[in-house]
Amino acid sequence: MIFLNRFAELYMNDNNVNMVDLNNENAIRKDVLLLQCEPLPVVRIAFVGLGKRGKQSFNHFMYIDGVEVKALCDINCDNLTEIQQMLFVHNKPSADLYSDFDDWRKICEREDIDLLYVCTDRGMHAEIAVYAMNHNKHVAVEVPAANTVEECWALVDTAEHTRRHCIMLENCCYDYDELAMLNLTQAGFFGEIIHVEGAYIHDLRFIDFATKTHYMDLWSMYGNPYPTHGLGPLCQLLNIHRGDKIESVVSVSSGQFNFPVFPEMDSNAYKLGNINTSILKTSKGKTIVLQHDVSSPRPYTRNYLLSGTRAFAHKRDELKVALSENPSEYISDNELNTLLTDNEHLFYKQIGELARKVGAHGGMDFIMDYRLIYCLQRGLPLDMDVYDAAEWSALVELTSLSVQNGSIPVTFPDFTRGRWNKVKGLQFSQ
Repeated sequence: MIFLNRFAELYMNDNNVNMVDLNNENAIRKDVLLLQCEPLPVVRIAFVGLGKRGKQSFNHFMYIDGVEVKALCDINCDNLTEIQQMLFVHNKPSADLYSDFDDWRKICEREDIDLLYVCTDRGMHAEIAVYAMNHNKHVAVEVPAANTVEECWALVDTAEHTRRHCIMLENCCYDYDELAMLNLTQAGFFGEIIHVEGAYIHDLRFIDFATKTHYMDLWSMYGNPYPTHGLGPLCQLLNIHRGDKIESVVSVSSGQFNFPVFPEMDSNAYKLGNINTSILKTSKGKTIVLQHDVSSPRPYTRNYLLSGTRAFAHKRDELKVALSENPSEYISDNELNTLLTDNEHLFYKQIGELARKVGAHGGMDFIMDYRLIYCLQRGLPLDMDVYDAAEWSALVELTSLSVQNGSIPVTFPDFTRGRWNKVKGLQFSQ
């Protein structure tokens, strides 16, 4: 069986859904690489999950033309009231409100919605996305899109069968510096990329850890539970499933040191450790180092690193670049500023000013949402596809498997089923 058994009910209990034939794998073999769907001049959106992240994202759509907010769903009625008021302030029509736990299903079953925007608890991401696509909805889902490899396959299989877009909302792919480095990479500035590194290093000890939240739940997990912020931009640099593919991963976790005790949780249940380090290798021999740490007293960084045959770049708090002619010294700040200005990505040239004004995290979140609507309105392939969502999320389980088995290499699934070399390089549709 292709799909998770626990997902089977999503396919089998609604006769109005275009069902996936679980006994006929060939029925879903057509890939969705560069998927183009019918243009949607006005994108009708429903938001599911309107906590802190959902509210930030919702605000962006108040500044994007050609969208209609049709429905809002959250179990906290105060959140619904706040967002409905935001629509009023921006002179937008009011939306239908849903507050029961399973109301997202009712929203998926409506016929007047094109896109489901999902910012719920991570444990629900894949389930909601699969159900939405099976009801003819495009879906944008927060990170990670799935928590197991089987859930990743469920996203891929459903997208291929329904021909609906499924994008994971990886905002770090739209950071100013990351997009500039992508431009330079595609222009050959770095030569051949040999090695890249990324991370999610974020001291979060001051929030959530002593309460029953998803951060507490992380400590019953192994491996890297939050890999996508570091991994996403690196996979774009390396053209993963667009000319190369990840072959394997090795993962190792430290012990747990100097960490507050959860009253509700036996200390023997701590499995995550302070720091996880994973090494990935691609079919073309490129290597990726990925780290996760949310419990050590250290500055925030995604520790972005790019090593090529002609140049090197590294960003902890500020971006630095060195050239092969003088690798022991970084180029001057003036030279770097000129390099970045000359290679500013088109997205920032087009909407950077508005993005910085209204968007979270320096504007990259707004650009991500703007591009999603831009492509849907024009029937263009999305910047990130369901294979990205699956590949970047699969590390949650794969790193865990490696750690639990003595940090042995774990084979990485090919979610494209052999079509990873069909598309030659990452390109953004215009």
